[in-house]
Amino acid sequence: MSETTAARRGPSFARHLAVPVVAALLAGVAAVGAPGVAHSAPAAGPRAVTDYTDYTDCPALPEGVDPARWRCEVHTAAPKLTMGKVTLTLAPITMTHAEGPLPDGTDGGVWGGMHSTPTVVPGGLTGTPAGGHAPAPGLAIRPEYGGRSDFYTGRLSLRFRLLSPLLPHGCVIGASEPVDFQVKRSGPSKWVSQDPPVIEFSAYDDTFAAPAPEHCGPLTGFLGRRLGLPAATGNLLSYDALYTFRTYDRLS
Repeated sequence: MSETTAARRGPSFARHLAVPVVAALLAGVAAVGAPGVAHSAPAAGPRAVTDYTDYTDCPALPEGVDPARWRCEVHTAAPKLTMGKVTLTLAPITMTHAEGPLPDGTDGGVWGGMHSTPTVVPGGLTGTPAGGHAPAPGLAIRPEYGGRSDFYTGRLSLRFRLLSPLLPHGCVIGASEPVDFQVKRSGPSKWVSQDPPVIEFSAYDDTFAAPAPEHCGPLTGFLGRRLGLPAATGNLLSYDALYTFRTYDRLS
């Protein structure tokens, strides 16, 4: 799904970090494990700068724009998330979007896509502590694009799919209305590499509200209590991100 935005707000969020923003997609697949248990992908180590060369998810540009002035931007991070009663480090997320000037001179952006893998929720479906006598049914969470983005202001919406053998596929936090983030930087950006361009930065949002799970069948109410949702306050998204970019006239 593509989304185009236009604004007169000046530099995008990542450019406020002293460099152009970027975001892109890495293929994500659900992890497979023992029956009845949800697993996350192995923790990812630092990526080599040569890994930042996949622009296959760059979106099509709006009509009439100059490809040399538009960038496909690639962003990857493993966010730390506190939502309700749960705190965890999510498996790596990658996003793709494009940005540049529209024919009328306003700033434009087009969403490209997002990929992620599930992350195990400690305590499983029931919240059983580690070492408990009875094994808890597995529970994992996977963030998904929520349909709204504006990288000029640092706004992004996400939904969070809950995965367990006992839950239907449609069990989602933010199903009716996604979780809206207003991301702010928490420090200066830093160039990791000039060729290819790779920049790192830190950002966070501690103002978003987290809705209750929906479409989880008979366990919907139980899951809300288990996860402490809905939660209007006390939530936090923070992450250290890496990103790169390439202008459209240089894309093959």
